[in-house]
Amino acid sequence: MLAYLLMAFEKVAAPGAVAPGEMVEIRRGEQRMVLCHAGGEVRAIDGSCPHAGGPLAQGALHGTAIVCPWHAWEFDCRTGEHDFNPRVRLQTYPVEVRGDGIYVDCD
Repeated sequence: MLAYLLMAFEKVAAPGAVAPGEMVEIRRGEQRMVLCHAGGEVRAIDGSCPHAGGPLAQGALHGTAIVCPWHAWEFDCRTGEHDFNPRVRLQTYPVEVRGDGIYVDCD
């Protein structure tokens, strides 16, 4: 419970900014993130592919898999894991969808 109280959620988007089955890029300073609406939930994940820095929000979302537009690397938006090598992992962030917007714990 204490860890939850220490989270610093920031409003990053309007309530309906991400339709089911879609992704939206958000920026926090130089940090690029992707909001994904997959599996009935909105999730947040790093927005740059670790392979070559591809912009993941410009790729495809197939179920819960984000596909990088540059070299087709795939990541699970729930866990951040690469589809073939789970040791390659993107940072995921806690998300809260509230009546007034979508909030992400960016820290």
